[in-house]
Amino acid sequence: MSNLTIAVIGPEGYAAELGKKGTSSDITFYNLKKGEHTLTFLEPTRYPDRLASLFFSVTLASRAILVVDEITAAFGECVIMLDCAGIRDGMIVLRNYITPEQIAPLIQGTVVEHYTPVPDDRMKIREQLVLAVEAIREPADVREQGAVPVDHFFPVKGIGVVVLGEVVGGRISRHETLRVHPTKKTALLRSIQKHDDDSEYAIPGDRVGLALKGIEVEDLDRGYVLSASPKITSSTTLNGRASLVRYWASPLKEGMVLHAGHWMQFVPARVAYIDNSGDWRKPVITLRTETELVYYPGDRVLLHYLDGGKLRVAGILNVE
Repeated sequence: MSNLTIAVIGPEGYAAELGKKGTSSDITFYNLKKGEHTLTFLEPTRYPDRLASLFFSVTLASRAILVVDEITAAFGECVIMLDCAGIRDGMIVLRNYITPEQIAPLIQGTVVEHYTPVPDDRMKIREQLVLAVEAIREPADVREQGAVPVDHFFPVKGIGVVVLGEVVGGRISRHETLRVHPTKKTALLRSIQKHDDDSEYAIPGDRVGLALKGIEVEDLDRGYVLSASPKITSSTTLNGRASLVRYWASPLKEGMVLHAGHWMQFVPARVAYIDNSGDWRKPVITLRTETELVYYPGDRVLLHYLDGGKLRVAGILNVE
């Protein structure tokens, strides 16, 4: 069974004709099952009011559908978010008589420049994506231990605590003992479901529901990460070299409060140190977060500045 997760960035409810509506909060899930394969569509329900809604939808996805009704600051912000997140595979739907020539200078040099233009026909879009997920071949042997960032969780009578999330970084298996990062707690993985089907394991890209033993709902929070991997770490201090987007107008300064986005985490982060010598768009910085951020060393963290007006996506930080 293969799963493909697609961020649908456009008018609210556009994905309703692509799949069956599932969990809905600040992101709304739509699911489509074809044989043994599944498609998961995500919409940022509370964007543009809440930037985190857009970030969460994009960070969970491996592909995107960008629907353009009008050319606004929000359109530009979505393009920058997709580019910073590195979502290279996608479709673009132009509506209201918007032409490719009108958006060409706005997407030039970004991942969106290479998205496939498609007509506004959701049946055909769905058919193309079904073919794409059917072409995915499961790796012969995934040895690395994986991780599951938590996006939703709840108690189920007779089962215990159930966590929803998407596998990253490797493989998780039934009956593993998983660390609940950034806490010191652990939980036994009693069972794995992929779109309501039981499974013995799950690999990167799989959308899963995990039944856990040995932990309570009160011990969890969105953004926590379940993993048996010794490579996972967490810290309130993030060091590395940042890369600011080309539209960013001025250098970052010590004391600025950004928001660091990684997996299902979106946390305030104050600039504690910055070296702007050389190219100020590629500074060496140290961030201090209010809560521990969970990551693999070398991961990409997205930087946001919520007081940035029409552009709130500042760039990326490669964490040491």
